[in-house]
Amino acid sequence: MKFRTALLAAAAAIAIPAAASAQVVNGFYIGGGVGFNYLQDVDIEPHIAGAGKYDVSPQGGVVALGSVGYGFGNGLRAEIEGNYRYNGNDGKYQQYGIMANLLYDLDLGWGVVPYVGAGAGYAWANIDSRNASFPTMTAKVDDTQGGFAFQGIIGAAFPLNDLTPGLSLTAEYRFFAITGLDDFQGRSSLGTTGKAGVDDFYNHSLLLGLRYAFGVAPVAAPAPVAAAPAPARTYLVFFDFDRYNLTDRARGVVAEAANAAKSTGSARIEVSGHTDTVGSAQYNQALSMRRAESVAKELETRGIPRSQMVLQAFGFTRLLVPTGPNVREPQNRRVEIVLK
Repeated sequence: MKFRTALLAAAAAIAIPAAASAQVVNGFYIGGGVGFNYLQDVDIEPHIAGAGKYDVSPQGGVVALGSVGYGFGNGLRAEIEGNYRYNGNDGKYQQYGIMANLLYDLDLGWGVVPYVGAGAGYAWANIDSRNASFPTMTAKVDDTQGGFAFQGIIGAAFPLNDLTPGLSLTAEYRFFAITGLDDFQGRSSLGTTGKAGVDDFYNHSLLLGLRYAFGVAPVAAPAPVAAAPAPARTYLVFFDFDRYNLTDRARGVVAEAANAAKSTGSARIEVSGHTDTVGSAQYNQALSMRRAESVAKELETRGIPRSQMVLQAFGFTRLLVPTGPNVREPQNRRVEIVLK
């Protein structure tokens, strides 16, 4: 009894880790697994005075289980499980039951998600034992009885989201026990029938399985990075004071701009005229447009169609070098050619 109590306490304790960040499983899921089952030795004791006990040593066997669960989005999961175990040697020993489990996922940033849990439920044990020899007879047990079942679970999930969103491979160890087994029906070589008591069934199971969580969206592929637009290229054409005709140096700059527009395939060319602050705003607005027209005509002679140009005149509203009124600043007397 002390052993059983200790196992129950240990199984309950591992279901609540001290501190962990939850790997979110949010919503319903299904799972299943198969693997190896080791059933510890079982003592069978007929209810016959002086008969004694006989010890059964089952071989390693198999285990299979399936579950339906729900993740609460904070690391906790609750599930209902159905299971089956089979072991041979000294007869046949089958166990099957239904369990309610509580589990906790540990997101440790490993890419693999460990989890712990515990469960309780009801299970049945079917025994078809060998003939056991007693001083006055041989006897065997062939019956099914049920009892309270509990288990502790330690496992790890390996996400397979690249294969199927929500799918994980699982690897587990489970300690599973059926308690309170008694009154198994048996038959002796003397032709009599009677009952026998049986030790609790203690199992150690190793399983591999799959778990599928519903409603997991596929990982979005990173959006393609848009190519940065090519930076605009600007050419400055300067003019003498109160003039809009092009100097030789100015024609060279326009020719350079025209060649660049052809080689880069510029779809739009802005031609913006500017003046210094000498004179009235009305006069300088008209002068800045004449300068833009002069540059546009030179671009046309260099093979740039007029339809590709946008002409603008700003007078002295956009000074390259800030000055006060009536200041002859050479750098403000300009046309800006911008290739886009």
